[in-house]
Amino acid sequence: MKSKETWVKIIIISSLVALFGLAIYFVISGWMGGHFSSTDALREYVGTFGFWAPLVLALLQMFLSLLPIFPSFAGFVSGAALFGAMGGFLTNYIGICAGSIAAYYLAKCFGTQLVSKLISIEKYDSYVEKINRSKSYPRLLFAAILLPLAPDNFLCYFSGLINMPARKFIAIILTAKPWCILFYSIFFDYFI
Repeated sequence: MKSKETWVKIIIISSLVALFGLAIYFVISGWMGGHFSSTDALREYVGTFGFWAPLVLALLQMFLSLLPIFPSFAGFVSGAALFGAMGGFLTNYIGICAGSIAAYYLAKCFGTQLVSKLISIEKYDSYVEKINRSKSYPRLLFAAILLPLAPDNFLCYFSGLINMPARKFIAIILTAKPWCILFYSIFFDYFI
């Protein structure tokens, strides 16, 4: 008989696999349907899921944190338009934080073989060189996550490659990430 801890791990892993499977499904169906061609198309696509629309947007934002196939701001606009400033903020925040943390753990598990396939080798070498020179990488990461337009997707992967403790990484993501998302959510809610 399996222990309670084993069952909990099985349930958590199964749930994560199901969420990633759903995210992939929504990305593929959205891509095939041409729903990523504009912000309006994305908003319409997400809106068709009714009650489940916040989950769909969160899963799309999670996936975008792993593989940026369209700009995150399209999700910010869609979230603000569909759910208002606070609803859009929460949906995007949950999805982006989940994807950022997943990127960290994917890099931890699969190492440079995975990360070097996601970005060009020149960009990879440039980031590794900058990170290795940095004496205060956690502060650099916090600032990059806090500010808009930083390559935070890639920095999440790199954080998993170096010896940055998971707790510190997660704390940085959870505390630095909301401010930019909140700004975008309020801005797009006001101007849409």
